[in-house]
Amino acid sequence: MLHGNVVAVARDNSHNFSKELVPEIRIMDGLGVEGDAHLGETVKHRSRVAVDPRQPNLRQVHLIHSELFRELEQKGFHVGPADLGENITTQGIDLLALPRGTVLKIGEAVELEVTGLRNPCKQIDDFQAGLLAAVMLKGENGELIRKSGIMTVVKSGGTVRAGDAIQTIYPEMPYLPLERV
Repeated sequence: MLHGNVVAVARDNSHNFSKELVPEIRIMDGLGVEGDAHLGETVKHRSRVAVDPRQPNLRQVHLIHSELFRELEQKGFHVGPADLGENITTQGIDLLALPRGTVLKIGEAVELEVTGLRNPCKQIDDFQAGLLAAVMLKGENGELIRKSGIMTVVKSGGTVRAGDAIQTIYPEMPYLPLERV
């Protein structure tokens, strides 16, 4: 079991790229972050709604590891919590290495199940030119490596604040790798 903590929380009731930092967010069972544009049982991401608005929402809560910000700073980018649209900024857990189905227990009650990787889009370059290439790399075998966080669904709701502890609960083996959602 890995342990980490929450660095910051954010939400935005519109489909803006960056979110607004707030002191706390309320996570709602099976829906996502109260007051956030991605709240709901069915998909809310505009491009996915255009394809099929009845798809399940596998992107209810978006998390990014704060260690990415230091990595990007070394490449000349200035990125901080909520800038890339995440609801929860974490520290101390390699989110990208978690298997699908991992449960993140945050604070006293919140449980988020990892569904997959965020698929970064061109809006990242609109935020800072060249940032898309910095968060979507090519691996040794030509595979895409997406570094812009993970997506989760809510198993159990509650309140999340900066400083809350995060525990990881791994699923039964065999572990399934994260894919874009």
